Amino acid sequence: MSKRFTSLALTAHPPAATPGGRGRSRRVVAPVAAVSVLIAGAALTGCGQQRDADVYTVMNSSTDESYHRWDAEAMARCGKQLGVTIEQQSVPAAQVMTKALRMASSKSLPDIVQFDASEMPTFAEAGGLVDLRTLGLSTDDIPRGIVNFGSYKGTYYGAARSVNTLALFYNKDVLDQAGLKVPATWDELRETAKKLTEGKRYGLALSAGGAEDGVFQFTPFMWSNGGDETKLDSPQVAEALDYWKALLQDGSLSKSTVNWTQADVNDQFMAGNAAMMINGPWQVETLNTKKSLHWGIAQIPVPEAGDDSVGPLGGAVLTVPNTGDEARERTAGRIVACLSSEKEQLTYALNSWMVPANAKAAAVWRERVPELDALADQVAAARSRTAKLGAGWSNVSLALQSAFQSALTGQSSEAALKRAQQRATSGN
Repeated sequence: MSKRFTSLALTAHPPAATPGGRGRSRRVVAPVAAVSVLIAGAALTGCGQQRDADVYTVMNSSTDESYHRWDAEAMARCGKQLGVTIEQQSVPAAQVMTKALRMASSKSLPDIVQFDASEMPTFAEAGGLVDLRTLGLSTDDIPRGIVNFGSYKGTYYGAARSVNTLALFYNKDVLDQAGLKVPATWDELRETAKKLTEGKRYGLALSAGGAEDGVFQFTPFMWSNGGDETKLDSPQVAEALDYWKALLQDGSLSKSTVNWTQADVNDQFMAGNAAMMINGPWQVETLNTKKSLHWGIAQIPVPEAGDDSVGPLGGAVLTVPNTGDEARERTAGRIVACLSSEKEQLTYALNSWMVPANAKAAAVWRERVPELDALADQVAAARSRTAKLGAGWSNVSLALQSAFQSALTGQSSEAALKRAQQRATSGN
């Protein structure tokens, strides 16, 4: 029996939404209750449950019919290749962490868990995951930023099949009729949004809701302006929040922005109530159902011409829990390697409109979907939300959510962010 995982003190997350997820069933980082579970080393070993030697389980959040089917097909291909049966257990995204906790306490963890990358560090911090490099997985063809996306304190725990980020989506017909070009800087975005705001149509839609969706959407403005999650009360972060406030004061953003999720933003764009929106590739499948909507995509505008547009990396990673059964862990590692192989990544990315994590697969993807080329450029400069703070990101996210609600409804950005920094530091 393994002694590697001696305790687990994790945070449960309520049902809601995962940015960088699929826009329908996404997770909120904000915890509603702290769940401390102390488990003896033996609790996570295979002695709690008899397992079929040739059947392996993957727990993921692929509850959407399309994603569940695509994953099932990939698992069938990899199972045939490896000579095992791979079963898929899909639960709502918001429940992956709490489900994993319950299964850990009952000694019935699955062989592989697909965590949202922002949650993976919490499980890794407690010692609950196996270093994938020790299981033979290579990171040779994966960009450094994406390796970091699946790592915690330098250890590679999570293999991404695909990643995503945010971009500026725009209605081609609306911009053409107004004789406007796609904005590339903050000044251009503000001016364009003003000119396109007319009647019931706003110039821009974005999510500033009190959940991780809003924080996910704020990071490109914060990071591209030189702000940092380690100092929320810096002038650079305040300038980014002031920019959002200016768009709201211009009337270019709806006052409902403070309540909208990314799915709500997409609904507004599709309904013609917004000429542009900040959103991600998980919306493409839905956008394409409206044939009369001619949309384009560009990188998110930056403070000054020449600045890097730095967005957040979103998506999930495949991990191997520490079950204490090293033979099964090795086979689980081979399954992860197959599911995240160049060929499988390309297939998954072409189905889901995400960007392959593997650089070679991403190059082919660019050729196959040139209309999303700007998204691949945005991914190239994107950052992981947890790269600097690890499991501490959840405190920052909660603090920013509160700051948005305060600043966008009247409080100064400086005061809201000063309080946010205090909350992030104290955890209260």
